[in-house]
Amino acid sequence: MSFRNFELFCEVAECRNFSKAADRQRVSQSTVSQAVAHLEKQLGIELIDRSHRPLTLTPAGQHFFDGCRELLTGFERLETEVRQLAGCIAGRLRVAAIYSVGLLQMDLYVHYFEEAYPDVELRVDYVHPDQVYERIRSDNADIGLISFPEDTSEFATIPWQEQPIALIVHPDHPLAKRVSEGYDSALIEAIQGEDFVNFTSELRVRNQLDRWLREAGVSPNVVHEFDNVEQVRRAVEDGVGVALLPEATVKRSIETGTLVSLKLSNVEWFRPLGVIHKRNRKLSHAANRFVELIHEDPISLRDTDHKKSPREGRAGNRDQKENASI
Repeated sequence: MSFRNFELFCEVAECRNFSKAADRQRVSQSTVSQAVAHLEKQLGIELIDRSHRPLTLTPAGQHFFDGCRELLTGFERLETEVRQLAGCIAGRLRVAAIYSVGLLQMDLYVHYFEEAYPDVELRVDYVHPDQVYERIRSDNADIGLISFPEDTSEFATIPWQEQPIALIVHPDHPLAKRVSEGYDSALIEAIQGEDFVNFTSELRVRNQLDRWLREAGVSPNVVHEFDNVEQVRRAVEDGVGVALLPEATVKRSIETGTLVSLKLSNVEWFRPLGVIHKRNRKLSHAANRFVELIHEDPISLRDTDHKKSPREGRAGNRDQKENASI
C-alpha cells in the first residue's frame, strides 16, 4: 500500500471533504478520490460513507484512520528526530490557532519562519478554541495558540502575550467624542446599561468578562452574543452596541476609523495568550523555534534580513540542541 495514500486518506477523514483535503495537500481532488478508492479496493471494504454531507467514516474507516494516524505520527516523529541528529531543523510543524491571534501578525511570523527554516513544512489552521485543544489531544497539531490557556495534567502552557482589554465603540457613539476631545480613556462604569455585544457563554473569555463586570458592579445590556472576535467587531461597526475586546484584535478597524478604542482607566484587564502542547511530549526543534519566533516583536522582523534565521539575525549562532523548556 502507498504511504502517500495513507496521508491523503487521513486528510479526507479529518476534513470530511475531498475538495478541502485536496486543497490542504495541494493536489487535485481526483488524486485524493483515486487514493481513497485504491485503498478501499485493496482492503475490500468501504472506508468513507459518501452518502452523508459532510462525509463520515464507516466503522472500518474509523478503525483504519486511527491506525494510519498513529503510524504517520510515529513516522513523522522518527524522521524529525533522525534529521535533527544531523543538525537539521526539519520535518512537519502543525499549529492550531484561534482566529483572533492576529492574522496579519501571524502571516508575518509564518512568512519569516518559512524563509528561515525552508526544510520545515509549516501549517497553521485557524479554528474554534475547543478545536485547538482537541487537535493537540488527537495529535493533529503539535502546538496550539489559545486565549486563557489551561495548564493541566494533559496540557502544558508557555505564556505568550498579555493583551490589554479596551472599550470598543462605533465612531458615532457618544463615548467616541472623548477621543476627539483629547481623552483616550474611560471609566468602566461608562458602559452601565449600554447595549453590549458579548461572547457566547461557552467561551472562557465570556466567563472572565462576566466575572470582571460583576466585580466592578457594572451591568451592560447584552444585545448580541457571538463565538468569535470577528463577529463582535462587525456588530460594533454596525452600531449595534459597544464591546470589551483586546485592542490588538481590532487594530486595523481602529486605524481605518471604523472603530474607536478607549483605554479602561480604573481597571486593568488583560487577555492572556499562550502556547499549549501535550505535557508528556517534548517539543521538536522546529516547534521550539516557532515558539521563540512568535515572542519576537513583529515590527523588528520587518527590519531583519530574512536570509538569516531568527537566532543568526539577532543572537548569533547557537547550538541546536536546545529543548522545550521555554
